[in-house]
Amino acid sequence: MASSDSDENPDFLLSTLHSDSEEEPQEQKQNPNSALKELDHTHLLHSINATITIREVRSRGLSFQLWPAASSLVSLLDLNPSLLLSPSLQSKQTPLRILELGSGTGLVGIAAAALLGARVTLTDLPNVVPNLQFNAELNSLVVSSCGGFVSVQQLRWGDEQDAADVTSTEKFDLVVGSDVVYYEELIEPLLKTVEVFAKGETAFVMAHLRRWKKRDATFFRKARKNFIVEVLHKDPPLPEWRSGVAVYRLTAKK
Repeated sequence: MASSDSDENPDFLLSTLHSDSEEEPQEQKQNPNSALKELDHTHLLHSINATITIREVRSRGLSFQLWPAASSLVSLLDLNPSLLLSPSLQSKQTPLRILELGSGTGLVGIAAAALLGARVTLTDLPNVVPNLQFNAELNSLVVSSCGGFVSVQQLRWGDEQDAADVTSTEKFDLVVGSDVVYYEELIEPLLKTVEVFAKGETAFVMAHLRRWKKRDATFFRKARKNFIVEVLHKDPPLPEWRSGVAVYRLTAKK
């Protein structure tokens, strides 16, 4: 979950990320009790009977926490990958090359590497990269035993040099992301970055939980200028929410 510098003060958006309000949030004072110590979460990947472990560091900010969209995307990759992968990707004889934007803790990308035997590049802000690297190394044996590989790179949305550095390492078959739409000022940089990597047959598969009506509408309106947007899957509404996680595929218009 890539973000701006205000990610260092996590309480600003925490209440609204867990809230079903359509109104803009009011900034809250930091709660000294909200800084939780490190938490390790295990995730059983049923289709390959393997377990991955992800470290959260909630006191560090939003990018260091697990969010519902990531878990939903992992479940689909585990139990129904054909829903997310085009026929050409399903029949590909060489390992898939996958780029994850705003990786946060790295759960989605690490799971994809294990489940699909894919070469996955995790990306996020510079301050998030060390925890991403930690989680990648923590699960390296599981991933490699499944034929996958995980690397980590810095990628600030909208930064042309960062994008060029990532592009120079791989030509990606698929771009993925989860819970990447939240700060309005990051919508344009996010879409600019997606345009760099999601070209031709390479699509952007995004899991998203709608939280802010106007902000979400702005993202999809702008996305539809250059992409065909399809809904691939919808989860039932989460407890105390009006909606559940939805998974979208964005494909560049010809």
